[in-house]
Amino acid sequence: KMSKSLRNYPDVSEVFDRDGADAMRWFLMSSSVIRGGNLVVTEEGIREGVRQVLLPLWSTYYFFTLYANAAGGSSSVETSPAGYSATWRTDSTHLLDRYILAKTRELIEAVTVDLEALDSPLAAAKLRDFADVLTNWYVRRSRDRFWDGTNRDAFDTLYTVLETVARVAAPLIPLVSEEIWRGLTGGRSVHLTDWPDATRFPADAELVAEMDAVREIASSGLALRKARGLRVRLPLAGLTVVSAQTAWFDGVTGILEDELNLKSVTFEPLRDDSLDAFGITKKLTVNARALGPRLGKQVQQVIQAAKAGDWGLEGETVVVGGIPLVEGEYDLELEAADAASAIAFLADGGFVVLETATTPELEAEGLARDLIRAIQETRKAAGLEVSDRIRLAITGADAGDMEALTAFEEVIAAETLALDVQLTLSPEPEVAAALESSAGSQRTTLTADQYANSGVLVIDVWKSGAVHV
Repeated sequence: KMSKSLRNYPDVSEVFDRDGADAMRWFLMSSSVIRGGNLVVTEEGIREGVRQVLLPLWSTYYFFTLYANAAGGSSSVETSPAGYSATWRTDSTHLLDRYILAKTRELIEAVTVDLEALDSPLAAAKLRDFADVLTNWYVRRSRDRFWDGTNRDAFDTLYTVLETVARVAAPLIPLVSEEIWRGLTGGRSVHLTDWPDATRFPADAELVAEMDAVREIASSGLALRKARGLRVRLPLAGLTVVSAQTAWFDGVTGILEDELNLKSVTFEPLRDDSLDAFGITKKLTVNARALGPRLGKQVQQVIQAAKAGDWGLEGETVVVGGIPLVEGEYDLELEAADAASAIAFLADGGFVVLETATTPELEAEGLARDLIRAIQETRKAAGLEVSDRIRLAITGADAGDMEALTAFEEVIAAETLALDVQLTLSPEPEVAAALESSAGSQRTTLTADQYANSGVLVIDVWKSGAVHV
């Protein structure tokens, strides 16, 4: 119960000033209070909506404007007020474009049904899920296509999806949707436009299902990396996917290799003996505290059955001693006989096996990738544009690190838009501070804990006066 005298809810004026009116509106429209349920109004709950929906959509819009403006409008024929250009079209043949366009069609259809039924929480959940797919999958997987500013399909597809999503989201986040839509189109108001027509987007349920499965595999692989303390920029030998799904689209292997930074990905069909073939055992742990309120005295029967191995899977349901359990009442884990492997379940009953052992070659490549990230951060700190060419001077105290980086000199230059790279071994890399007098130089010191296996790396980045795009 909200009480003005007790002040057991955030100050509305502070919420509007800090998070915006759309944050409060989203919090209410996506909550159970719409269905007559209870609702506790908290600052954290309001900010969660900002993190899950408002920021992802706005960051995608910012990404589009940033790269479209850098491209100078070279990829389209219709110019917006912001100075970049794009064409509303849904006919791209690129795999990722086809996926996000088909996903947009499904979003329109689903949200239309929910809003016509006055069920805004369901509509909000679908929009939240789509915002995650758009930002954390489509845009992230498509960055290279926007880099040179000449990929018309990428620019036009993202423009089309953003313009459409702004209309779909308008009833739930009217102010942010208005800003995005007007910025994209130069139109009067998103609230004066027609509701999107789903039939203008291609339907491809098979591709959507397969790509969603790939996203699940990638998510499982990243979770395994995190659990083993293996940073994403460190390449690993491989991943084996054992799944009930046997037909995959062309390019799925490359996507997973790139997404999880792997040297290889192998697919195996799921069979009855798949776990045994990989030397994997299942471990079931019963949550007695969660079971107690539902089963009462039967809890001990379930615990004893679990210890005796009297349990199994019936579809996606765990049955212990003849008693089915629900999610939250148990933990089901996979254990591999090989300590150098990490295992995770998939929704279809399959699993993934990640090879976690590393080699000196993999470690060297990981160091180069860490360095690339550091250089990109230095570029940003120097205020450089995404298309600015630079020159690099890298000094290190560890001979092994410098030798490893030499093998990846061309990769470093290509990834950071460097015209030339100078790698220097020095017992006291701090002497690179002498380069501070270089015009426009920005210097950063990278410690061993952050980016290298040992020693210290010093990077000097300065904008090239010879080339500027």
